[in-house]
Amino acid sequence: MYIVVGLGNPGKEYAATRHNIGFIFLDYLAEKYRFAFKGTKWQADTAKDLSWGYPVLFVKPQTYMNRSGLAVRAVADFYQVASSRIIVIHDDLDLPLGRTKIMTNRGAGGHNGIRSLIEHLGTNDFVRVRVGIGRPDNLERVSDFVLSRFEQEETEKMCEELNRLEMGIRLVMEEGLPVAMNRINADQM
Repeated sequence: MYIVVGLGNPGKEYAATRHNIGFIFLDYLAEKYRFAFKGTKWQADTAKDLSWGYPVLFVKPQTYMNRSGLAVRAVADFYQVASSRIIVIHDDLDLPLGRTKIMTNRGAGGHNGIRSLIEHLGTNDFVRVRVGIGRPDNLERVSDFVLSRFEQEETEKMCEELNRLEMGIRLVMEEGLPVAMNRINADQM
C-alpha cells in the first residue's frame, strides 16, 4: 500500500488557496474516481481507493500545515507503511506556477509542513511532489501570497497540472522513483 498525502489547511477560508494545492489535488482525484474522504481518529480525512489497480490511502491532515507530521505519522504507524511508500504533494514558492518536481531525501526547504513530516517520521526518505506556485512579484508578504487564491488564468494552468501530478504519482508507484523523476522533472526543463 502507498499513502498519498496532500498538504493543506482545513477550513473554508483556506480552500482553493495556493498553500492548499495538496488538498486541491486529492479533491480532484476524489471527484475523478468517485471516492469520499471521511474523518478519522488520526486527525486526518482519509479515503482508501483501488481505482489504480492497487490499494492507495489518500490522506488530508486536519492538523493545519505546521503540524501535518502528527497525522501522517499516526496513519503510517496504524497501517504499518514505511516512509519510503509515502508520497507528499505540497506547494513550492521556489518553482514557477505550473512546474512540478519529484524528489526524495531532502530537507524541508523552508516548508513548515515538510519540516513537521521530517520531525515526526524521523526521516526525509518519503517522496515529495513539489508543485510550483511561484513567488509574489511585488512586496506582498509571502504568508499572504501562499494563503491567497489563484487568479482565473492561474486556476486554468493549475487544472492542467493536476493530470501531470497524477501521472507522476502513478509513475512512482508503477515504475519507480527514478523513472518518475526523470520523466516529470525533465519534461519541464
